[in-house]
Amino acid sequence: MNVLRFDTISLFPQMFEAITNFGITSKALHKMSEPLWQWQNWNPRDYANNRLGYIDDRPYGGGCGMIMQAEPIEKSILAAKQNHINSNFAGSLVIYLSPQGEVLNQNNIANLLNLVLTKNLGLILLCGRYEGIDERVLNLYVEKEISIGDYVLSGGELAAMILMDAMIRLLPKALNHQDSAVLDSFSEELDGGLDFPQYTRPEVFHGERVPEVLLSGNHQAILQWRLQQSRLRTQQKRPDLFLKMQTSSKNSKNKN
Repeated sequence: MNVLRFDTISLFPQMFEAITNFGITSKALHKMSEPLWQWQNWNPRDYANNRLGYIDDRPYGGGCGMIMQAEPIEKSILAAKQNHINSNFAGSLVIYLSPQGEVLNQNNIANLLNLVLTKNLGLILLCGRYEGIDERVLNLYVEKEISIGDYVLSGGELAAMILMDAMIRLLPKALNHQDSAVLDSFSEELDGGLDFPQYTRPEVFHGERVPEVLLSGNHQAILQWRLQQSRLRTQQKRPDLFLKMQTSSKNSKNKN
C-alpha cells in the first residue's frame, strides 16, 4: 500500500504537534514498524523576499486586515511538489482549507483517501491566515477547496488537522480494531446514520442497567439492536440526516 503523505503550508507548524505527538495519529506515525503516514511543513516565511520575513500586505482596493502574498505561497507549494517528486510520488494534490470549499463528510474523506493512495499522490494542505490569500496563487495551484463547516476560523491549521485525523484513522492498522472505523457514525454499515449507544462495566450505574441484549451473547440480536438504536438516535438528534437516509433507501429500492 502507498503511504499517506501530508505536506502543510503553514506559518505555525508547532500547531501540528497536536496530531503528530498525541493519540491514534501519533501512534500511526511513531510507533509502527513502518509509519502509516508522513508529514512535513513548509513555512512561507522561509520564502519571504525581505529580511524580516513579512509575507502579508494590505489589500488592493482598501479594507481591513492583511492578505498573504502570492510569491511566498507559490514557492512553498513548489517546494512541497518537488519533495513529492524526489520521494517517488506520482504527483501532488493541492487542497485549500476554506469556508468556500466542499463541506467535509465521512464519504468524501474516504473517497479522498482512496484517490491519493490509489494514484500515489502527496497531499498539500494550504492553511490561510489573516484575511486570506492572494487569489492569483489560488487560481494557479489549488485543485480542491475543503470546508469543515459554515463558520470562520483564524486560520486553516485546525481544519487541516481535522482532515488529517479523519483520513489517518481510516488506514488499516491505525486503530486497535478496524471495526471501530467500520461502525463509526456516518458509515455505510449504519446507512450513514449516527453511532449507537455504548456501555461498559459496571452493569448498573445510578440505577440504570446495561440493556439485556448486550449481555446475551447473541451477536445477531446485538447487531440488530445496534442498527435499530442507530436509526432511532439519528431520527432524534439529526432529523435532517435521517431524512437523507430514508430518501437514499427509497432510491435504492426503486433502482432494484
